[in-house]
Amino acid sequence: MAMGERVAEMLAPAPKLIVLRGELGAGKTTLVKGIAASLGAAQAEDVTSPTFTLVHEYVGAKTRLYHLDLYRLETERELLTLGLDEMAETPDALVLVEWGEKFSSVMERADGEIEIEHAGGDERMFHVRVK
Repeated sequence: MAMGERVAEMLAPAPKLIVLRGELGAGKTTLVKGIAASLGAAQAEDVTSPTFTLVHEYVGAKTRLYHLDLYRLETERELLTLGLDEMAETPDALVLVEWGEKFSSVMERADGEIEIEHAGGDERMFHVRVK
């Protein structure tokens, strides 16, 4: 959660599209909770994984946060139905995409990526790259 606050500062100003990378259970959704809370887009407890719904939208006073999970998608055609381009072009939008590395079109459009690695126990290593 605390790392989410730090990352939120790095991602301003919007719009940005950031790919979140890491194994299942690495903490991608927990990171989004911290980012959303820091930006005032949602309370941390209101942020959940969009694994089955694919997209969650959270709207704050200054930021519209889109949280996507592409784990279940397999084709670019399926990806097109989500409206990712429109989300990424929304003024003051921050688009956080889990499993975006599955699609070259997402990686080409991305403004950066955050990779989360297990570092033993509850410890995590974060690699943040933002253009």
